[in-house]
Amino acid sequence: MFSNNILKRGLVLLGCGKMGSALLSGWLEQGMDPKSVWILDPKPSDWLLSIGVRVNEMLPDDPAAVLVAVKPQMMGEALPRLQRFGSATTLFISVAAGTPISAFEDVLGKSTPIVRAMPNTPAAIGQGITALIGNGRATEKDVAEAQSLMAAVGQTLVLQNEQQMDAVTGLSGSGPAYVFLMIEALAAAGVNQGLPEDMAMQLAQATVAGAGALAIHSGESAEQLRVNVTSPNGTTQAALEILMRNESGLPQLLDQAVAAASQRSQELSNG
Repeated sequence: MFSNNILKRGLVLLGCGKMGSALLSGWLEQGMDPKSVWILDPKPSDWLLSIGVRVNEMLPDDPAAVLVAVKPQMMGEALPRLQRFGSATTLFISVAAGTPISAFEDVLGKSTPIVRAMPNTPAAIGQGITALIGNGRATEKDVAEAQSLMAAVGQTLVLQNEQQMDAVTGLSGSGPAYVFLMIEALAAAGVNQGLPEDMAMQLAQATVAGAGALAIHSGESAEQLRVNVTSPNGTTQAALEILMRNESGLPQLLDQAVAAASQRSQELSNG
């Protein structure tokens, strides 16, 4: 639930594209008063203009929180508009990929509590996961406030340090693309075995979605679930012998993929 602080002093959302809209929709569904939300967006959608939030109006003097949801390349132009809120009383939360906390501190001042958050694209349907880390001025209460806001689009977890954000980017930030590629590849393999394209795609999508849901809700580890479905000398074992080859199997490929994405994230953060 949202704190009285948010409800009384208000929340400013800078940018209302896909991620901003997903967050806003989640907040409203969970009971946030539209009049406690101020939106800054140069091209507000018809939906945004119709739901009762304050769009491009004069901002409150001392909002409880400012959530920055603009693309990183727009940050240099957009963030200075909120510089006057840099203080010990307004919490800043950023979901801008590749933008380190230090970039916000340079504009807002180091006395400003700042939480950096990394959601992934399933947040668009409320099935995302967001990793968060606060700066030295962000208290446990501030981080908990940020978690309550980001929980509108899925699960949350708190990192131990900001350096871990590059690994998060490589694993869960870019990870949906790896899964989509797997769906593509599974469907194509089914076609190669004689299935119609639409049937193969339906089977691939449902298999990946169902396996993911089972991994979350079963209470068993992914390793144990794999063992459960692998009968000795059966069909699954025949497939896994290909996928788990020592030097060219799926675990090695994913390790290389996550490492490459993490390295690129670090390069982008360093400018």
